[in-house]
Amino acid sequence: MVEQAVAETPGAGVKPDQHGSVERSDAEAVNKKEHRSLYQKRIKIYPKLAKGAFRRWKWVIMAVTLGIYYLTPWIRWDRGPNTPDQAVLIDFPGRRFYFFFIEIWPQEVYYLTGLLILAAIGLFLITSLAGRVWCGYTCPQTVWTDLFIAVEHKIQGDRAARIRLDKAPWGAEKIFRKAATQIVWVIIAIGTGGAWVFYFADAPTLMGDLLAFQAPPVAYITIGVLTFTTYLLGGFAREQVCTYMCPWPRIQGGLLDEESLVIAYNEDRGEPRGARKKDTHPDNLGDCVACNQCVAVCPMGIDIRDGQQLECITCGLCIDACNTVMDKVGLPRNLIEYSTLANVERVRAGEKPRLRLIRPRTIIYSGLIVVVGLIMLFSLITRSDLDLSILRDRNPLFVTLSDGGIRNGYTVKITNKQHNERSFRLVLEGLPESRLSVVGSGADAEALTVGPDSLASYRVFATVPRAALQDSATDIRFRIIDGNGEETINNSVFRGPEQ
Repeated sequence: MVEQAVAETPGAGVKPDQHGSVERSDAEAVNKKEHRSLYQKRIKIYPKLAKGAFRRWKWVIMAVTLGIYYLTPWIRWDRGPNTPDQAVLIDFPGRRFYFFFIEIWPQEVYYLTGLLILAAIGLFLITSLAGRVWCGYTCPQTVWTDLFIAVEHKIQGDRAARIRLDKAPWGAEKIFRKAATQIVWVIIAIGTGGAWVFYFADAPTLMGDLLAFQAPPVAYITIGVLTFTTYLLGGFAREQVCTYMCPWPRIQGGLLDEESLVIAYNEDRGEPRGARKKDTHPDNLGDCVACNQCVAVCPMGIDIRDGQQLECITCGLCIDACNTVMDKVGLPRNLIEYSTLANVERVRAGEKPRLRLIRPRTIIYSGLIVVVGLIMLFSLITRSDLDLSILRDRNPLFVTLSDGGIRNGYTVKITNKQHNERSFRLVLEGLPESRLSVVGSGADAEALTVGPDSLASYRVFATVPRAALQDSATDIRFRIIDGNGEETINNSVFRGPEQ
């Protein structure tokens, strides 16, 4: 027993050297080095070009999403005089966000919050219904990676050609193909960064300034940063972003259930795997011919036959590859297909598969989307084009005048959301004997002017006889009324001495 244990001990039977240490084999040294490594070295993936329905859908969605991104800043939208005519514009100097007929002011940031909530719940709903289709078709990382791979395919060839090119010694052809690929990638990356900055300024004007090197430095910095990140993430990091940087693969586990659509390999039909000739069906083999084409086309480099995996982005390219092979060998399609875990069990039990879209979680997600959407819609429809903000002076709380009157100071901010100049009358309610005076600029409380689509701030004093005050703090209301009778109210407090 002892001899057996010694024989099975690593390094047993190896003579110690002159220093008393045990000599180790090269393999043991390599293993020790690997154990010390903190992460696995990346194995480069060479996705093969798939052909089929899902690949065509990915081309279409790529064209649509890239078209929206690159062309949207150039769409014009007439809003009338004194306003920008860019349909989608984030105007930081003017403190506005324009989206076609919608104009969002800084104080209306809750609309942005609502949009983010809708986007999050919508993503939850889509994931619960169809898995990670967002990741597989419309995620920016997926779209630009697909574009970069398409460029690589056109210049360097398909999967086998790219592998041969990487293994070949450096020569004129390899340098040309590699350099051409990098140049096109950089051009795409520059276009990506350039398109982004057009959302923050008038696109035609900014384009002229960029070409003339007269644009603000922040524009060039932004383009440079986005160029670098697009080039790095789309050209080199690729699947590493989805696997290690993005949190969504880990979140989706809590959103899927047995009725969610996922990419599934029909193990009962496919196993055991084995090669065969066309139109031959050996009894000892399943339908999987072990061609590994599903692995070759996968942009994540996984084998879907191993079951559900964190890296799968549900793009469906493995389905296209497998169906192509099934057609060639004369076997039924959809050995790999969009299915649900529940349907896999139903088929095993001899039941007919079915798709359950209406489930408790999908009902909850849909209901939340409807509720939030209706709240935002109602708020947009009923929102006023006039806003009033009152800031009362804190130091001092009040001033006692020589005639015994008590004065409070206020900052009155009036927001005019119309595209024409408006004049307002400011009224103080709650103190019958009060009077208002506007400090500086020759303005009058009866005629406060606010420019088109802008905010005006006025310094206002409210004065009241001390005898009219019943308490040290009196609730009051400021009301502004324009020439057409439209008005808005803001509550405040008038402070005085203790009674």
